[in-house]
Amino acid sequence: MSIFGKIKDAIFGHKTATVDPASRPQIPAGMAGGAPGETTTQPAPTIGGTGVDVGQTLADIATQKNNPDLNYKSSIVDLMKLLGMDSSLDNRKELATELGYTGEKDGSAEMNIWLHKEVMRQLAANGGTVPASLMD
Repeated sequence: MSIFGKIKDAIFGHKTATVDPASRPQIPAGMAGGAPGETTTQPAPTIGGTGVDVGQTLADIATQKNNPDLNYKSSIVDLMKLLGMDSSLDNRKELATELGYTGEKDGSAEMNIWLHKEVMRQLAANGGTVPASLMD
């Protein structure tokens, strides 16, 4: 199985909250662009599908593992550690190849930042709901 496949399975297979359309805030129509007197459902500020809430799932895993020192929100190394994966340079190189990274596969900050952002983009593209804060 690919490295990204393992990441996706670790997140999508974790029992956690999914995005519930009924829980989205109601906004009066005048503010949402609808007819006066109507209310409409405002979409959650996320990018991606309506599947697993990636941000909440990662927060749940972090809480369960009780490791507040991991910076999984911006570090690919810490994200992989949080998910119980080998975060070695060899695995990150393999992940970079899988995801189409074209720069030097030397473990640089540039490569690692790109990997984290691309993993989040791919999770969204595969049906996950990824908060914008994890996409930056």
